[in-house]
Amino acid sequence: MTSTRRAGLLLALTTAAISGVAIFLNGYGVRAFGNASAYTTAKNLVAAVVLLAVVALGGRAGARLTRPTGARQWLVLLVIGVVGGSVPFLLFFEGLARASSAQSAFIHKTLVVWVAALAVPLLGEKLSGAHGVAIALLVGGQIGLVGGVTTSLGSGEMMIVAATLLWSVEVVLAKKMLAGMSSWTVGVARLGIGSVVLVAWAIVRGQAGLLVSMDSAQWGWVLLTGVILAAYVGTWFAALARAQAVDVTAVLVLAALVTAALSAAVDGVAPGPQLGWLAMLVAGGGLLAWRTWHPADVVPGAAAA
Repeated sequence: MTSTRRAGLLLALTTAAISGVAIFLNGYGVRAFGNASAYTTAKNLVAAVVLLAVVALGGRAGARLTRPTGARQWLVLLVIGVVGGSVPFLLFFEGLARASSAQSAFIHKTLVVWVAALAVPLLGEKLSGAHGVAIALLVGGQIGLVGGVTTSLGSGEMMIVAATLLWSVEVVLAKKMLAGMSSWTVGVARLGIGSVVLVAWAIVRGQAGLLVSMDSAQWGWVLLTGVILAAYVGTWFAALARAQAVDVTAVLVLAALVTAALSAAVDGVAPGPQLGWLAMLVAGGGLLAWRTWHPADVVPGAAAA
């Protein structure tokens, strides 16, 4: 059990690193593409194809699909594709176009709070005092990084709140499904079903033409960020299969460290004023990692990916 949770922690750290790179690159990608919803649709389509290719070629390495055993499991996978792989993406990127980037970043990082609120009663996960301190450090550090938060939420911020809540529901549903099927199955369902919904929405909005008339620069960004999204989904669900939902979600906040490092290296953004807040993230992540690596109690098991 302990070794499984440790593997989940390492996978979650990998996911956080991938997420930090993705956040940085998506800022450039969505501007280069020119249309947020068409961009996320194309990117998610590429990610779905990449993940399917990995499953098709990586069977011997353990990348396998698990056939759902009944109508209930099929239904839950369908819901995951909608509430995790399509609707929140549309809400998030549309909200991002209307809201400030700082407030949007903070709202998204509250995902760990909502997951914790759902995971205890619905998944039976156990939270210790160390969890509380770690989450407080992670959220507090993020508040500092964005320069404080406001209680005045416009339409853009509300869209991002809705997207974050939907993703928290997806985490709980996925965690339940991972007890009986491979992480690859859940990941493929999320991206595959989600992409179908996104394409349907593009057709309804008359934006399908944007998906078949991309220029070379747009294709470059879509392919790059699509591959990164596939890596994110693959490692994320593998981590979720092995460790507590609240633990792996909290670790994702550490993506801010990677994004800050890239901003400093590529954009020349001096990290000096943010060092104290980044140190809070490191402290929160380190405490959580120590708690996960040396569990004091036994947590309900999870299936291997």
